[in-house]
Amino acid sequence: MSAPVDAPSAPAPRAGPLTFTRLKWTSLFHSVVYLSLIICALAGLAGPTLVLGWTHGILWIAMSMACLLAVRQRVIPFRIGIAVAVLGGLGPFIGSYEFVREQGRRDAPTTEQRPALE
Repeated sequence: MSAPVDAPSAPAPRAGPLTFTRLKWTSLFHSVVYLSLIICALAGLAGPTLVLGWTHGILWIAMSMACLLAVRQRVIPFRIGIAVAVLGGLGPFIGSYEFVREQGRRDAPTTEQRPALE
């Protein structure tokens, strides 16, 4: 006996919480937090420096785990995962730069979309 023709199909796959765009914006936010940390530390503001330091540390750990998982799920390239996880503790700017660079690569027209040069 065969299955009925009008049987419900499997649900469509969901994107999940790890998307390129979410990770990119979180990385850019992390860079803003880190820049604020540097400014507050240079200005001698102990309270904000403490809060921003903890925020940077927690964000770095969370971003490292999220990006390594995203690499495994093929959401982001290996290069970005390494930039965030390895270099992000010293300065998240490199990871943010890699996200922006990858976004530009993804937005660039392919050879079929480019107009022919005359």
